[in-house]
Amino acid sequence: MTAHDINLSRRALLAGAGALVIGLHLPEVARAQSARPAGGAAIFAPNAFVRVAADDTVTVLIKHIEFGQGPFTGLTTLVAEEMDADWGQMRAEHAPADVKLYANLLFGVQGTGGSSAIANSFEQMRKAGATARAMLVQAAAEAWKVPAGEITVEAGVLKHVSGKQGRFGEFAGAASKLPVPETVALKQPANFRLIGREGAVKRLDSADKARGKAQFTIDIHTPGMLTVVVARPPRFGGKMASFDAAETLKVKGVVDVKPIGSGVAVYATGMWPAIKGREALKVTWDESAAEKRGSRELIAEYRALARTPGTVVGKHGDAEAVLAKADTVVEAEFVFPYLAHAPMEPLDGYLEWDGTQALARFGSQFQTTEHATIAAVLGLPQDKVRLETMLAGGSFGRRAQVSQHLAAELAMVAKAIGPNRPVKLVWTREDDLTGGYYRPLFLHKLRGAVKDGKITAWTDSIVGQSFFLGTPFEAMVVKNGIDSTMIEGANELPYEVADFACEVHTAKVGVPTLWWRSVGHTHTAYAVECFVDELLQAAGLDPVAGRLAMMGKEPRAMGVLKAVAELAKWNGPNSVEGRARGVAVVESFGSFVAQIAEVSLGSDGEPKVHKVWCAVDCGVAVNPDVIRAQMEGGIGFGIGHALYGEITLDAGKPVQTNFDSYRSLRIHEMPAVEVMIIASTEKPTGVGEPSVPPIGPAVANALARLGQVRPRQLPMVGGTV
Repeated sequence: MTAHDINLSRRALLAGAGALVIGLHLPEVARAQSARPAGGAAIFAPNAFVRVAADDTVTVLIKHIEFGQGPFTGLTTLVAEEMDADWGQMRAEHAPADVKLYANLLFGVQGTGGSSAIANSFEQMRKAGATARAMLVQAAAEAWKVPAGEITVEAGVLKHVSGKQGRFGEFAGAASKLPVPETVALKQPANFRLIGREGAVKRLDSADKARGKAQFTIDIHTPGMLTVVVARPPRFGGKMASFDAAETLKVKGVVDVKPIGSGVAVYATGMWPAIKGREALKVTWDESAAEKRGSRELIAEYRALARTPGTVVGKHGDAEAVLAKADTVVEAEFVFPYLAHAPMEPLDGYLEWDGTQALARFGSQFQTTEHATIAAVLGLPQDKVRLETMLAGGSFGRRAQVSQHLAAELAMVAKAIGPNRPVKLVWTREDDLTGGYYRPLFLHKLRGAVKDGKITAWTDSIVGQSFFLGTPFEAMVVKNGIDSTMIEGANELPYEVADFACEVHTAKVGVPTLWWRSVGHTHTAYAVECFVDELLQAAGLDPVAGRLAMMGKEPRAMGVLKAVAELAKWNGPNSVEGRARGVAVVESFGSFVAQIAEVSLGSDGEPKVHKVWCAVDCGVAVNPDVIRAQMEGGIGFGIGHALYGEITLDAGKPVQTNFDSYRSLRIHEMPAVEVMIIASTEKPTGVGEPSVPPIGPAVANALARLGQVRPRQLPMVGGTV
């Protein structure tokens, strides 16, 4: 059985997970919950998210995976704010897989993505904290025989004017016996002491990670555990025809070899014998249905498609008529390669089962679907499968799988070896980079008209792959046969252009693809922001002033663009001798980000990004320090991939296999970054992805102002196609 053999519709997934009940409190409870660990005092658990122990620690159960983007800290801040807790008493841990309690309110399933952690949990987590506070206050009021309204809370200490005071832990037991209030009042923003305050909290996960104490899936070792690597087809769509494991079984430490749906699994007592055993394995692959086209052939086919009529996804006015009569027409083609996610911790997972029940432990980004997939492969009821979410070393979209292939493969290798043999499945770096599930290859063909200093017409023909069509998630994002993630940011512009048209072609290619950090905006932002800059240059307009003149309907986009121009002291694209500045502004996932990049050319001819100024409007800024870190990280991630990142196919086989050929930004290449967070009362929006889209076009636009050809095909350096 392969991941594709599991035909799970969204309806079936939700049905398998139980009725979808989304709410703050645990279902059917009239009183707060208390648990009594062996030999310990009761833990006060007023709802599904907060636990207060007698030792005064407050643990927040986080429904979103923590892989570096900050939900442990961000969501705990919301609880601590409403509890008036001391930050030193706060803890965070992953919530169990339970869609009834921990669904992402934007998705309807438990999962992390779309920069939605804070956005969907802002009010929910604040209510959880406020409920806990109200019950602790009531418990203190009853103990002290005073009105609850006379009790104040500050830094985790309950106080009364009589001089009585106590900490949360002292009242945890009494609070657990009280009824849960149906409604609670939330703080007014003017009273926030943690939310939005610079330096108010320290990240909860950093210390353990820095000391090596944090546990990741790769760290798991249990008695009798087998490490597993899988030999997979070298071409996408290939299948195992036969294999000879004779030499593999001679490798010391190799325990067994089993065929599974995705290839051939090698089981060993450790990672090294597993790898050496796989190297000795002889496999004959059936490639009759495999994808054999290379990147060069695919790009040629995309170019041909772009010259034909596509499906219209955005239109007003008559752009073709205006272009036909225009004196000045600018044409541009932008080509974007396949990109790997390349997180520092490649895919891995641990599973143990005894034939009747199972425990899976790994960095699960979509707990609901992966929980259901493991149960389906093992043939177990879902309530007999426990899924424990681990910390993960990055994702960038890689762990949020439409096909659930990691969960399926993990369950397959466990099932193939049989019960009572714990397994740890590990993808090597080479497995990760050659295993597909890339950001799709895309092409944009644009035409624009300029007259009297204005952009008068714009057309964009987009060609690429959909990773949603034919999957259980199709109904969520595909409308009228169009995958909205292919066109987001291109089918509607932030600029007022009188005559506009955008169309799309969905190519059929056998390469597995997946969302990548900022999804469609990874290519649409580059195409749009490079092309508008080119048209403004043709019209003789300043890149900032020209954009602002067309942004009348986008006040928040205007706001970040004005802010970043002021931050960078913008006085035009030319900077100091030998340097130029480029600008880009992009809205993605509800957040608005504008960036200005200062760039020069090094003696080797490669672009050198010296500094990036960044302004972000993400609504209410819960953790400014986390926001700055995400802006800085996204900028480095985006620069590295714009300059160097590509997966090239040669006759269907990936060329790049490790970081020696899939180059990332090095530490000495990271520019200085200055971030301004716009004060806002809008609802919070995401910050994990929105800093990535603007940086590529900002660098490209700076290069154009240096007299270079604006890069038409990424990566900017060393492209192989």
